Amino acid sequence: MPFRTLLLIPALCASALAAQPSTLDDGYRQMYNLDFAQAHAVFRGYEAQHPDDPLGPASDAAAYLFSEFDRLHILQAEFFTHDQHFVTDHKLTPDPVLGRNFEAALASARNLAARSPADPNSMFTMILVNGLHSDYTGLIEKRYGASLKEMKAGRQMAERLLAAHPDYYDAWIAVGVENYMLSIKALPLRWLLQLTGAETDRAVGLEKLRLAATKGHYLAPFARLLLAVAALRDHDTSKARDLLTALNREYPRNRLYALELARLSAPDPTRGAASFWSPGQ
Repeated sequence: MPFRTLLLIPALCASALAAQPSTLDDGYRQMYNLDFAQAHAVFRGYEAQHPDDPLGPASDAAAYLFSEFDRLHILQAEFFTHDQHFVTDHKLTPDPVLGRNFEAALASARNLAARSPADPNSMFTMILVNGLHSDYTGLIEKRYGASLKEMKAGRQMAERLLAAHPDYYDAWIAVGVENYMLSIKALPLRWLLQLTGAETDRAVGLEKLRLAATKGHYLAPFARLLLAVAALRDHDTSKARDLLTALNREYPRNRLYALELARLSAPDPTRGAASFWSPGQ
């Protein structure tokens, strides 16, 4: 075989790989496996092949948010199982470059969704955009009022979407997160939140999270993680272990599920807690 032909083989292979269709499923699989660079590559490939789909850049924004959660160790088991309000005053230092990329991806998703705002895919995109930005604003920037406003907007849009298109099961996570996360606030604060239109029903929150976890698609693994967190808070280690075992089996490169499973198997699981999103592991 001529030498110049050998030189062409890698280029041809690369071209063939680039020509393969990128799917959102592939990107979310990489994201849940904590391979954020590959997730971004897949999502951007999808955007190139589907430039009019707002869910492409919204999914890329999700990968930015999860990578920042990973870097800042936000979703730690100790944080969720011992902090009664899901938030702390611990100061965080966001990555400014990642923050700009995150905001740019959200802006692109908003712009594309605005072209056909009544389209169910556009509505779901905006539910995701509101949820992602609410998480960034509340959990990273500690601006809880702004975070709550976006959380409610996402939940209200989810209710409208599901009323017309009940098969968008991923949208239930917006209803579940608001109800469950606000349900563990102190009673006086829950009462004040209800006056603002927020929903704080714990039973409803868990029910909708279970619906997203069992029938959802892109967000089902995240819903299952939140259900595991809820089980840990309720000291139901058996249920938490079952959920984490299934997640660990499905996403074997995600070291975090295995770490928490190891903690649950320790003689005293209340000590030396590993974290879902732990440093340097």
